[in-house]
Amino acid sequence: MADMKERSGPGPAASGPAAPHQTLALAAMLFAVSMTFIDQTIVAIAAPSIVDELDLSSSGIQWVVNAYLLALAAFFALGGRLADILGHRRMMVIGTLIFVISSVLCGCVPDDSFAVSWLIVFRATQGLGAALMFPAALAVVVAVFPVDKRGRALALFFGLSGALTALGPLLGGWLTGWTWRAIFWVNVPVAIIALVLTALAHIPHQARRERLDLPGAVLVALGMGLSVLGLQQASAWGWSSFATWACVIGGLAVLVLFCAYELRVDEPLIKLHVFRDKAFGVDAAVLFFAMLAFVPLFFFASVYAQVSLSASPNQAALFLLYFFIGFAIASQWGGRILDKRGARPALKLGTALGAVGFALWANKLTDLSMHDQWPYVALAGAGIGFLLAPASTDAVNRSLNASYGEVTGITQTVRNYAAAVGMAVYGTILTHVTTDKVVETLTSRGVPDDAAQDAARDISEAVTGNPDSQAPGGDGPVGTVVRDSMDAIRMDFAEANQWVFYGMAIALGIGFLCALRHPGTRVTEETHTPDHQPTHH
Repeated sequence: MADMKERSGPGPAASGPAAPHQTLALAAMLFAVSMTFIDQTIVAIAAPSIVDELDLSSSGIQWVVNAYLLALAAFFALGGRLADILGHRRMMVIGTLIFVISSVLCGCVPDDSFAVSWLIVFRATQGLGAALMFPAALAVVVAVFPVDKRGRALALFFGLSGALTALGPLLGGWLTGWTWRAIFWVNVPVAIIALVLTALAHIPHQARRERLDLPGAVLVALGMGLSVLGLQQASAWGWSSFATWACVIGGLAVLVLFCAYELRVDEPLIKLHVFRDKAFGVDAAVLFFAMLAFVPLFFFASVYAQVSLSASPNQAALFLLYFFIGFAIASQWGGRILDKRGARPALKLGTALGAVGFALWANKLTDLSMHDQWPYVALAGAGIGFLLAPASTDAVNRSLNASYGEVTGITQTVRNYAAAVGMAVYGTILTHVTTDKVVETLTSRGVPDDAAQDAARDISEAVTGNPDSQAPGGDGPVGTVVRDSMDAIRMDFAEANQWVFYGMAIALGIGFLCALRHPGTRVTEETHTPDHQPTHH
């Protein structure tokens, strides 16, 4: 690794082999992780077509979507640790192969009674492949670039990979026009490109001869899986359900047990004393509150555009592109700020801009005009863009004993857990407020209260679960009033979304308070030997 550092020195005078190695390695990792980002959104767009062809229930398709995210959250910490023990390059290749083989099998689902089970199983193995691949891919980027160039490299990594998430709805809408199975098969050429570039980049093999903490891996997977399952199913089971709280509280109890166990073993899955570094703790907290908004945004903004703005799925995806324009531009600035001044200024600026952007965006939702909203959409994107790469990079730079895969596993677990919490909490808020407002609309037009409650619940479930649903049917007087009230109901839904987007602004505001506590120290030199840690100033 020392000779890699010498070859990749600053300035144009660097010798020939260095730049291609860095560029090819970065490109290879981007192609690999792009599949995991796109798959978080692409299936939701194709869901109606999958339901129609395979005759799935609404709970069945929900499990198809959630199985991927559940496995991703449960196994990220394990993926990070395996990357350190077995080698970053090796685990990236293994994770990519598991992911792409699972993708092919998802696309080959038989049209029979096994369809639901088949899809859920291979969506889960897709999530496992992503959990093994992503920490290893990020660790490769960290290892290849020296610390003075790492901020810009990771800004590009997070900026482009994050922007690729917006391709999910666009790509999904286009491919579904041919066959929904193509949304899974499209991963094959991407994976081939990633593997070929990995071979050409000559990424050095790095591994640590350490024991894998299997009990810790089981505990964290069980704890994350249970708690995320409870959060995901809260909208279906209800927050008053025993099953919801049994999963959430049971999962959190297992995670507490995991932490207690990890502090007692010699070679833990996660070295929890990394949180003794105040800057690392702040980085993780900022990522948590930022991800409460960032990942759920894709769902809520897309459904809002399709319901309240009557946009098509492709138009909804273009709506999100405003967000990513701001995100992509700011992520490059954030990387430069990190390299020159450290993470603290970027975290403060990003959380402040994000909070203001989401608040102004929320205020404009009831205008029902995409044209009036785009500056605030872009501002919200810029806020996330400023902070995402600096917080992630600063956390990785502070990794203990250069254990990049392990620390990446921690930060990505924080991000995925926050996304699950955000989806559950905002989803509950949206459903509850939409129902209340639709009841007010229908009762003001003469519908009896009980009938209005039933109709409002049906409408709320329809628009939050399947934004392409047609107007409610039925020839009775209630159905007629509902159809005649659709313009008012679209406004009700927009007002309910305001609560969600103000909630996202509050999350970024709390993130700003956390950013103020960052000590402002900078990682100024890099060591890769097991006996040393990065130096902070």
